[in-house]
Amino acid sequence: MTERYVIDQMISAKAIAARIEALARDIEARFAGTDKLIVVGLLRGSFVFIADLVRELDLPVEVDFLEASSYGDGMESSREVRILKDLRGKIGGRDVLVVEDIVDTGHTLHHVTNLLRSRDPARLETIALLDKPARREVDIKASWTGFEIPDAFVVGYGIDYAQRNRNLPYIGCVRMLE
Repeated sequence: MTERYVIDQMISAKAIAARIEALARDIEARFAGTDKLIVVGLLRGSFVFIADLVRELDLPVEVDFLEASSYGDGMESSREVRILKDLRGKIGGRDVLVVEDIVDTGHTLHHVTNLLRSRDPARLETIALLDKPARREVDIKASWTGFEIPDAFVVGYGIDYAQRNRNLPYIGCVRMLE
């Protein structure tokens, strides 16, 4: 039997676009003078956010990806972070921006930033489209956050539920039906 649910819009595509534009200006100020900013996207949920963000950045940018998983197909984090795909390039001595879709328990961002810091980047900053502080289990906060949201399961704008709904142009809240 398949689960039935509806999606209620939480953050519009227009609000996301405006926020990304503002975040890009802050990132440009922080990394002014860099010879190249390596933008590391955490797959898969951040791919839409990364695409829109790098198009807004007026900086020399290289994009790389790291895939970490702590959810599988469920709605709850397993708290066990696994690296499924590592970076292709080296980040030692480079400026790095880690792009995350959502900081929930904090385990994934904590694990990934510790891993990347061990590779000696010149600067390492983080950005998350969404922050869900009510669920935080690890003391970590992104350098920049798009939107703070309540404890709700969300989809859209690259974020999925069991590999579905990534293509929605907005962030929506999943509401299970009985």
